[in-house]
Amino acid sequence: MLDQKGFVIPDWPAPDNVQALVSTRISFYRSDEASKILNGYDHFNLALHVNDQPQRVLRNRETLAQYLDVSPSSIAWLEQIHGTDVIKTEDYLNERVAKPIRADASISSTKRQVCAIMTADCLPVLFCNIPNKDEPQQVAAAHAGWRGLADGILSKTLDKFPHPENVIAWFGPAISQTYFEVGQEVYDVFVNKNTANKKAFITSLNSSLENPKWLASLTELAKIELAEAGIKEVYCGDYCSFERSDLFYSYRRDGSQSGRMVSLIMLT
Repeated sequence: MLDQKGFVIPDWPAPDNVQALVSTRISFYRSDEASKILNGYDHFNLALHVNDQPQRVLRNRETLAQYLDVSPSSIAWLEQIHGTDVIKTEDYLNERVAKPIRADASISSTKRQVCAIMTADCLPVLFCNIPNKDEPQQVAAAHAGWRGLADGILSKTLDKFPHPENVIAWFGPAISQTYFEVGQEVYDVFVNKNTANKKAFITSLNSSLENPKWLASLTELAKIELAEAGIKEVYCGDYCSFERSDLFYSYRRDGSQSGRMVSLIMLT
């Protein structure tokens, strides 16, 4: 669901004190302004590593923090490297580092500390638990590109919850299977890991015997991994980052001139 400020709001049965959203390139802009967006960093890019003007990105980050009613330092901005490290926001904020920590997921049990993941085609996955009396309430966000999925980023994020069976997950905007063509080496990585992953691939029209090509579904691969981990409730948005140039950045569509959206979650 897209709200009046241009954020995607998850449709899932999270507890009332869980706030989650995904920014778009039109967040905080009027519809007539948004209609002029065709490519590049315009307007609401939140990444400092994509050669956008740093002062503009920092201004966007401050605007986001004001909207969330948190201090800018309460958002745990990560340097994502398609790995599997998961950090606690409490540790990140206590260190007060001058540059982001290298990790691809974060988890928090502290109110108003924000787990944040930047994407421009990779799958953002948000988690929260429906806690029993003997466990803390927690939220988490994970960056699930194909490399991270292959190496188990979602399972390693779930390992941070004391009772993963009480966790629900939501998938944010990502590139859809229609546009995500990969080579045989990617197919082999997943099928060798788990034969169930075969159903996440269909043969591309560009495929040949000499050069096999596949269309991969990040959401299906993520569903399979979460099912293996015992997660029973998974909720999916229906936005494709590649297809919806009016709303989302896409590295595969726009290349190095692509900005980044942020998917975030916190306890209020």
